[in-house]
Amino acid sequence: MKSLNLAAALVLGTCLSAPAYADHHSPAQEKAAMDLTFERVFASPSLDGPSPRQAKLSPDGRYLTVLRNREDDLARYDLWAFDRETGEWLMLVDSEKVGSGRELSEDEKMQRERARVGNLLGIISYEWTSNGKAILVPLDGDLYLASLDGQVVQVTDTEESELNPALSPHGNYISFVRDRQLWVGEVMGEAAPITPKEGADIRWGEAEFVAQEEMARIDGYWWSPDESRIAVERFDESGVGIVTRAAIGATGTKVFDQRYPVAGSDNAVVELYVMDLNGQNRVKVDLGDNPDIYLARVDWSGNDLYVTRQNREQTVMDILRVDSATGESQVLFTENAAVEDYWINLGSDYKWLDNGNLVWWSERDGYGHLYLLDEAGKTGWTQLTSGEWVVTKLVGVDQRAGRVFFQGTKDGVLEQHVYSVDLANPGAITRLTELGYTHSASMDGKGQTLLISRSNDDRPPQSYIADATGQRLAWIEENALDADHPYAPFLASHRPTKYGTIPAEDGTPLYWEMVTPEMAPGKKYPVYYYHYSGPGPQIVNKGWNGALRQAIVDKGYIWFALDNRGSANRGVAFEQPIYRAMGGVEVRDQKAGAEYLKTLDFVDPDKIAIDGWSYGGYMTLKQLQADPGLYAAGISGAPVTRWELYDTHYTERYMGTPQDDAEAYEAASAIPNATKITDPLLLIHGMADDNVVFENATEVISAMQEANVPFQMMLYPGYTHRVSGEQISPHRYNTVFRFLEHHGVTPPE
Repeated sequence: MKSLNLAAALVLGTCLSAPAYADHHSPAQEKAAMDLTFERVFASPSLDGPSPRQAKLSPDGRYLTVLRNREDDLARYDLWAFDRETGEWLMLVDSEKVGSGRELSEDEKMQRERARVGNLLGIISYEWTSNGKAILVPLDGDLYLASLDGQVVQVTDTEESELNPALSPHGNYISFVRDRQLWVGEVMGEAAPITPKEGADIRWGEAEFVAQEEMARIDGYWWSPDESRIAVERFDESGVGIVTRAAIGATGTKVFDQRYPVAGSDNAVVELYVMDLNGQNRVKVDLGDNPDIYLARVDWSGNDLYVTRQNREQTVMDILRVDSATGESQVLFTENAAVEDYWINLGSDYKWLDNGNLVWWSERDGYGHLYLLDEAGKTGWTQLTSGEWVVTKLVGVDQRAGRVFFQGTKDGVLEQHVYSVDLANPGAITRLTELGYTHSASMDGKGQTLLISRSNDDRPPQSYIADATGQRLAWIEENALDADHPYAPFLASHRPTKYGTIPAEDGTPLYWEMVTPEMAPGKKYPVYYYHYSGPGPQIVNKGWNGALRQAIVDKGYIWFALDNRGSANRGVAFEQPIYRAMGGVEVRDQKAGAEYLKTLDFVDPDKIAIDGWSYGGYMTLKQLQADPGLYAAGISGAPVTRWELYDTHYTERYMGTPQDDAEAYEAASAIPNATKITDPLLLIHGMADDNVVFENATEVISAMQEANVPFQMMLYPGYTHRVSGEQISPHRYNTVFRFLEHHGVTPPE
């Protein structure tokens, strides 16, 4: 594109994004443009358009950097920079030219799986140096420094992968984990281990399995702000039970003895130490007398170290203030479960301010809101936001202006917006984003510039830079749906999404969404009823949900989804009913959705099929068991079938332990009533799954085979919990719809 400076762009309203990717169709593709196939949905270029990741501003604010996926490979990302002074884009690191392409270590593969980026290629993360002159780029297990003149220098070249690489706060040192030790060295100098090597079961500087998988904590070490000390996690997993995980591939099988803490079993023993950069003057942090706790979060504020500690039951969370010189700790405050028979939802929505105060997220009033703790104790706690809605993310804080920025559902649960509130004027909330879209945002460390992504049902994600008032300064990616957009050939058949509510058994409104094909009067249509149903994800929302559902609708099916009680962003009372009762209230709420569908004159009541993955796969089994004949067929992908097989932190949060509540575990299991399934069932599982291990599938397979109960299955050798890819994803969905067609769940002729 033509060079343009930022000021001119603001006046002209010009897009400062890289040129939109063109979709070059062959004549055959043009002829079949109205047919949105699964092959095209998962092919490159992405029908969503360009999808930049990890947008960041350089320390001086001049450059905007993003990871941008390639036109010919939607899963591969390169590093790009936009110069806000010249208006030009530059590819800083081409992942195909710089990387070695060698296979990642098993540790890095599994870490990527737990970070939900296991399907991505090329560059998945990067970090600016503090002086803004270079960028640290991990790639193919090694580390590189990229400068703004296009030069790339390799920092490490070893057979082992460098995990969790980081630059020190002032950019003088580089650190990483290699072979279960933490290494530190000057940038472009020689690094050395600063922790001992103690055997295969003891690791330094890494997060233990449940922290990575369930606590959204990948890091296991933390630099002090002045670069003089490092807090380092040490964990010993010798007491954790071993799951023999067979990664069954197409041409061979690898067997891994994976330390996997199933519900009710021993966790890794976690300790925290503070040490100098050479590993000397090491002190152990006092985490309390009970070793059976979770090290949830670690933060520095000045010379003080703050630790968030959860009890095993996840009903009490202590914030400890630690003397980094001695390791002595004291409880600063305690967060308790909001109501009886509930848990604490662990998040990262808090920030220590320079004056020692703390902006903190809590559900203590029944909804997730922001609070300010006056560390000096003069005013104690001040509630910054309130109401029957939730703050979903703390975006940033402008400490000089005394203003807090956050995402929330104040204007309705189906749209998330960015808001601000003054610390000096709690409750006076200003919305900074436009209605009609759902948004996500991040911010620079000083709270000056917003990086906002937005989308709606009819518009793929757009991203832009905004000032603190929400005024758009420049597009990062406008992603205009023009003639060159990859989705343009399919716009004519794009169908709008409808929303509504139905009451649960206690009267609670349950939100649903529906996309219908073009329907002929008097005809009835089958329903593809998608569900997840578990705690956490909110499925029904007004954001862009990709082309997959449109491809299903193009086949003549109605797309339908409903968020049951237990899902997120509706407050404590909405989540609480699943406590020690998984597979109960969710089944009843989803049944209410099916019964509602059967009242609609355009729905074929005998052709409602359910499909879910992971918790949704578990729910498919439970729904077919609970209500034979209600659904025409069910697809169960990677299901948890018995909660004793799943990990401690997730399972015990909602179910307690098998030792304390065996009846709840028995009631929640999908195994005892598996033989009662009479409706058509398709079971799908990746044969190298390290999250919902393959034993979950084999137990239900065996139970049904031994009882001579018919079902079908599709297993994917070599695939983990993410069965996805340009070829595998179409295979999976073509398999699903062949299964439905075989059992008569088809559109009218």
